[in-house]
Amino acid sequence: MGFGLHLNPRLRDWRDKRVWVVGASSGIGAALARALLDKGAWVAVSARRPEVLHAVVAGHPNGVALPMDVNRPSDWTATHHALCQAWQGVDLVVFCAAEYRPLRPWQVSAEEAHHTIETNLCGVYYGLDAILPTMLAQRSGGLAIVASAAGYIGLPNAALYGPTKAALINLAEVLYAELHGHGLGIYLINPGFVKSRLTALNAFKMPALITPETAARDILAGFARGSFEIAFPLRFTRAVRLVSLLPYRISLGLLQRLARTS
Repeated sequence: MGFGLHLNPRLRDWRDKRVWVVGASSGIGAALARALLDKGAWVAVSARRPEVLHAVVAGHPNGVALPMDVNRPSDWTATHHALCQAWQGVDLVVFCAAEYRPLRPWQVSAEEAHHTIETNLCGVYYGLDAILPTMLAQRSGGLAIVASAAGYIGLPNAALYGPTKAALINLAEVLYAELHGHGLGIYLINPGFVKSRLTALNAFKMPALITPETAARDILAGFARGSFEIAFPLRFTRAVRLVSLLPYRISLGLLQRLARTS
């Protein structure tokens, strides 16, 4: 389950749906792309590594690999144009590209801050600039933003990652308020810990760790319900959300204890 049921179109039949998954070279993005292909969708996958993208869509005639760099606005514009030329439009865009490294505040460098913020946050804005005019003109389509439960509250080891995900949660809320009335669906995806090359960097025990394939199933279930927020696994995301709602005198004390043990 997720928070905010039935606020969006219920996406259940994926046959011939045109989906663009950005950040699909590994992890949640790759698993979601494969799951959509298996359900009959037309799926374009984008990331920087062409050879990995081709492996994701291998064996699927309705899949296409479109390498690009999310940090280059011109790449977004060119790739979106090529996709619209080939498919005459896109029904759903999934923003899944992300950078992560476990960092305490004193470990953050200016260079790494710039790169992470550009990839995790600015890249989404670059994409919106390229995509929104067409979707608004056709008054249909959907945008799915992969944020994180780390965006609910200031978790230790997430001095860069957490704030960018908090910003994406805020952005998804703004997009829903501003765009839902124009016929667009807005889906906010907030995973907990998902096994990937990024979470492999963590030296601490990750509660409720799930596989990318499980994450993809949960995302598809959320789409089918028409949820605004698709949060999983619930036993973790609900606990973090609950802590975020506590008074600061309680929540900050819990976070300090967590920081000392992680």
